[in-house]
Amino acid sequence: MPKCIRIIGVPVDLGQAQRGVDLGPGALRYAGISWHLARLGYEVEDFGNLHVPVRDVLGRERELHYLPSITKICEEAYRAGKLAIEEDRIPIFMGGDHTLAIGSIGGVTHHERAGVIWVDAHGDFNTPKTSPTGNIHGMCVAALLGDGFHELVNVGRRGPKLIPSDVVMIGLRELDPQEKVRLRESGIALYTMRDIDERGMATVAREALERLNHLSRLHVSLDLDGLDPMEVPGVGTTAPGGLSYREAQLLMEIIADTEQVVSMDIVEINPILDHRNQTAKIAVELASSLFGKSII
Repeated sequence: MPKCIRIIGVPVDLGQAQRGVDLGPGALRYAGISWHLARLGYEVEDFGNLHVPVRDVLGRERELHYLPSITKICEEAYRAGKLAIEEDRIPIFMGGDHTLAIGSIGGVTHHERAGVIWVDAHGDFNTPKTSPTGNIHGMCVAALLGDGFHELVNVGRRGPKLIPSDVVMIGLRELDPQEKVRLRESGIALYTMRDIDERGMATVAREALERLNHLSRLHVSLDLDGLDPMEVPGVGTTAPGGLSYREAQLLMEIIADTEQVVSMDIVEINPILDHRNQTAKIAVELASSLFGKSII
């Protein structure tokens, strides 16, 4: 695994209605993400933030759910991810909402496939036809698998960036009716909160990794709303009954044991709704565990 991590901020808040997630990259920096990763022996370089237009100046795009600007942002994230891998860096994309993953995952898989561990309360598997809201942050995985707005499907390179067997979802608990049907039929490995409650995180995590053992590289896409809002109040879209702090830590530690993580997203932190930057601090702890921090 490369020993240089590249921090890339993507302050996009166009994929959803709730404002504030554009402040997420700053919150993670204030929480000391670079310092914590450097303590683990990594060289850490901060790439700054990708350009994201302010929503208030995009009035003409409102009825389009900001699709033109989201597409441009994802194209830039794609290029940043591709370049980081080519330069033997581990990119950590700091959001912003989850739409950035269309670009980040596309970029890090440009030359070689990677298994994606999607930690989220939501499936993000809607399409423009099935979404009750039209919010694009709920369509990311569908776009990565080739379904939805053609502009997003074709970000970076034409066509799907993933196939269902490359994706595992962990922490699901809030799905739209048609999205449930689509996920059941998708071929994606799905682990809901019931699976975690009944079987335990260790079993679920190891089984999830077994499902991805046909690939030698892993990308972790961590939506902080995958955790319970009692633990992380500062998230864009809360859903009660999520992962505990310790369950999330254990998941990161078990993934870290593979030594196959090549990239990461940290998304949906909303400092406006947070208490003393608690959510960003927990996100930094989880990232540290994913990149090798251990108890002993």
